[in-house]
Amino acid sequence: MPEKPNAPATGRNQEVILQVLQDEFLDAKSVLEIGSGTGQHAVFFARELPHLVWQSSDRKINHDGIKAWIDDAGLENLLLPLALDVEDTEKLNATFDAVFSANTAHIMSFPAVKCMFRLVGSCLTEAGVFCLYGPFNQDGAFSSPSNEKFDASLKAQDGSMGIRDLEDLDALAEANGMTRVRLYAMPANNNIAVWQKDHNS
Repeated sequence: MPEKPNAPATGRNQEVILQVLQDEFLDAKSVLEIGSGTGQHAVFFARELPHLVWQSSDRKINHDGIKAWIDDAGLENLLLPLALDVEDTEKLNATFDAVFSANTAHIMSFPAVKCMFRLVGSCLTEAGVFCLYGPFNQDGAFSSPSNEKFDASLKAQDGSMGIRDLEDLDALAEANGMTRVRLYAMPANNNIAVWQKDHNS
């Protein structure tokens, strides 16, 4: 079995994220995770939310690590990862009651973020929710000096990366039939933004 990858930040933030998802996904039966990364979140949330089926996904390069976590967990409600690159996927052959993604928007290019929102809008069921975790700017301002430094470090690695403005994400959501309904403050200057699929959209 391949060695399981480990992202320490995942272990630190999963409990507080779970508190939000327990409410937001209360009525959900199926969830798509975009960018499962190491697979740690998928295993933890699927175990703690046994009423739903958790569909992991990521680019193929990350699948071995995700599968190692999933195989070791042996959870019936956790599905092997879909091969999903938001920039190469126009539409999925499935719909979901909810979508979750963590720490993706700031490492994607903005065109990729636009693709992600388009994909979420197309695969969410009516009144379904999209929960996006990570750092966000509001009104063009950083929420903390540490986030400003983090943004600078991202741009030094790749100029297409960076912390996104929440208002820009709201506009993308609106263009794809979703409206922001809640915003949760998280530790370490992060948030969970929640957009809901509009009725009849």
